[in-house]
Amino acid sequence: MIVDRQGRRFRNLRISLTAACNYACTYCVPDGKRLVAAQDELSAEAMVRGVAYLIEAAGIERLRVTGGEPLVSPKLEPFLREVSQLGLEDISLTSNGQLLSRKLPLLLECGIRRLNISLDTLDAGAFRSIARGGDLATVLAGLDEARAAGLKIKVNMVPLRGKNLDQILPLLEYCLEHGFELRFIELMRMGHLARDPNGFHQQFVGMEELLALIGSSHEFVQAEAPLDATALRYEVPGQGYFGVIANESVPFCRTCSRLRLSSTGWLHGCLSSSNRHFVGDLLDKPRHQALPALQRLLVKALADKQEVAFSGGITVMKIIGG
Repeated sequence: MIVDRQGRRFRNLRISLTAACNYACTYCVPDGKRLVAAQDELSAEAMVRGVAYLIEAAGIERLRVTGGEPLVSPKLEPFLREVSQLGLEDISLTSNGQLLSRKLPLLLECGIRRLNISLDTLDAGAFRSIARGGDLATVLAGLDEARAAGLKIKVNMVPLRGKNLDQILPLLEYCLEHGFELRFIELMRMGHLARDPNGFHQQFVGMEELLALIGSSHEFVQAEAPLDATALRYEVPGQGYFGVIANESVPFCRTCSRLRLSSTGWLHGCLSSSNRHFVGDLLDKPRHQALPALQRLLVKALADKQEVAFSGGITVMKIIGG
């Protein structure tokens, strides 16, 4: 295993199936232009080989399929059918939920049992303003169908000052009622926000403010979470759980086990580093040639991790996955 001096290693792989997305959320793409698939994106077959090689070279145990929006990719079906045969402990998927109803049979057939659905508001007008695409009712219907099918669902919300603060309690109550675990994700200094600190601070809502707002309506206690979890978890006794991914307020870099593979074949060891390592060319090589070269790149990717706290990054999040 490749381990750094803080005892961290890569256990969790997040693979961006495509950079394309059917939304253009304000905190991700400020110019409002929807991201499209890159011309040099890896094939589904190459991505499956990449996962297989990373399982062997790094000891990857869990996989999260991301985007862009993975459900828009034509690679989704061939990738899921093959990667589900690699013996991973867990395969989950992050989506905006717009195509969830349509793709649910495929997800169930391929063994997906956990979903993270991005949803920033229950107000249809605010939804259109933030996402600049899609339809709220369709997303909610997809969530209902996924719940009825037995999938475990987390809902991701990015609180934004001036955009959706009035939705924090309604969304929490909706998730508690439906058995979903709501995750509040602090706004990250990524992409254009890393270059615009004023814009970042104008929109940022921290964990202390979130918990105070929730505490005005609900009693809660801190709950257990895995050592390398990104979220601090809380229980509303008798009702359910919620979490806060407090990358600014309570950094989790010391225990991070995440590795990201972009749709164009770049490894990212840390969101807060501009370093990336190209592995696309290795995926066409036989195992005995690819693995030693891949392990050398993994050592570099692990060294990219911040020791203490996230410090921002110029990389656009949607390009490398959530």
